Amino acid sequence: MTSSPAKAVSPLRAGAPAGRKLPWLEPAVVTGGLIPLAVLGLRAATGALGANPVAEALNQLGLLALVLLIASLAATPLQRISGWTFPVRIRKALGLLSFFYACAHFLTYATLDQGLALPAIVADITERPFLLVGFVALVLLVPLAATSTARMLKRLGFARWKRLHRLAYVAAVLGVAHYFLRVKKDTTEPLIYAALLAALFAVRIASAVLPPGGRDHGTAGGLPRSMK
Repeated sequence: MTSSPAKAVSPLRAGAPAGRKLPWLEPAVVTGGLIPLAVLGLRAATGALGANPVAEALNQLGLLALVLLIASLAATPLQRISGWTFPVRIRKALGLLSFFYACAHFLTYATLDQGLALPAIVADITERPFLLVGFVALVLLVPLAATSTARMLKRLGFARWKRLHRLAYVAAVLGVAHYFLRVKKDTTEPLIYAALLAALFAVRIASAVLPPGGRDHGTAGGLPRSMK
């Protein structure tokens, strides 16, 4: 009797984390991720953003974008170190939340700080290095968010999609550089995020030299799945 041919396993299925389904997990992460925005809006409405509310809003939105991006990059290393399966289930949500806050950060700058004056915005970005670095980071996140679905993964092909989504690391480096150039004096916090990012790079390099059986070759389709 001949055996039936093995059923092909798609990258989507191959990369699915083991364990029971948690349909509430991603909605809970998205809801929790939007709470800071609601708090920021409440503070703005009650005049609790300090003497320079626009600058405070810009700082908070930019920091949220950076924290969420690094958190999405940390999902796979955390899974490998801890054995927990939930990090890989939420990295797409974390990555898209990061993109959302990065867009909110830029739009706050363009509208409230610059009054949508395009010539002034262009001049400001081209003349101030920290703005240019931050803007490039945002631009790099656009194609990652646009190709964050399983449909786009299938359309691009796994190998090409994975190469594209490695830009998430470049965006994170630029995000840290943007923060570092912005604070000027006390660089303690930017250096902390730089150290975290360096640690993630170290895990990536270590994973590259592991035997093939010890690597995670799967993908769940989405921005953070590029952050293996």
